[in-house]
Amino acid sequence: MTDAPASAPPAYAVVVPTIGRPCLADCLRALAAATGHPPTEVVVVDDRPDPAGKLPLEAAGDLRGRVRTLRSGGRGPAAARNTGWRTVTAPWTVFLDDDVQVLPDWSRRLAEDLAAADAVTGGIQGRLTVPLPTDRRPTDWERGTAGLEQAAWATADMAYRTAALAQVHGFDERFPRAFREDADLALRVRDAGWTLRHGRRTTRHPVRPADRWVSVRAQRGNADDALMTRLHGRDWWTRAQAPRGRLARHTLVTAGALVAAGCALTGRPRAAGGAGALWALGTAEFALARIGPGPRTAHEIATMLATSVVIPPLAVRHWLDGLIRHRRAAQLGSMP
Repeated sequence: MTDAPASAPPAYAVVVPTIGRPCLADCLRALAAATGHPPTEVVVVDDRPDPAGKLPLEAAGDLRGRVRTLRSGGRGPAAARNTGWRTVTAPWTVFLDDDVQVLPDWSRRLAEDLAAADAVTGGIQGRLTVPLPTDRRPTDWERGTAGLEQAAWATADMAYRTAALAQVHGFDERFPRAFREDADLALRVRDAGWTLRHGRRTTRHPVRPADRWVSVRAQRGNADDALMTRLHGRDWWTRAQAPRGRLARHTLVTAGALVAAGCALTGRPRAAGGAGALWALGTAEFALARIGPGPRTAHEIATMLATSVVIPPLAVRHWLDGLIRHRRAAQLGSMP
């Protein structure tokens, strides 16, 4: 008697949202170089508000014939991914960001991940690795990107059963940035009775270039945290395995600045001095916490000092804006 042939691993499609960054070519090139279990199709979703110029689809090499493009109108990565997966017929949809590069054994490892999934496995996360400089300490931005290595259910490389995505209505498009939309989806998939687990495949996530104010713009994500609290309750941080951040400290530091200004205007110099000292100490602690692990160059120190002053009030402002804007928000699927 001969052994029965092993069943083929499940088919999958890859969905890549993009805003036309040059790194898309590297993403597609790496995907084409991964051998073992190629995707049935690669859906590139062009999320540029006004697409100008062609996307570098030729980088897909041997997969070029399986690549198709869609447009999502500049509505953000959540909407772009929804535009993509809703056209997928394969049983699994794998989301990749356009700034990642899968490793050469990725598709073979993915086949193993999918084959090992039981009937209630709704999603399987790939491992992310962030290359950091070897000749110096990483900058604040580089350390922040490296945090993706511990991020839970990050859609930089995340496979979901297409049926699970349909059951929970996909991504919530009220998350306009590449922030928290993946955690929200993971919690809803779990609430629907599916399980999520970690896979064996690995994907490289280089640190993209950024200017010195990138950490200031990132504070907009506090509005998304407010939406998460409204949708999933105050314990969502624990269930989503997300770090709490420094919002509580930022609130205290900002309050110190406001009290100091108020007391100075109303002629209470002693109270103003005490509140001002609280603000100064809090700001200094924040700056030193960011400068210490870094390369400590003049540019990095100046950037950390300047941004450490403006980040706390901006973080609080965006949090309050999110609380107000999403005060009547309901979970996706439960809205009237």
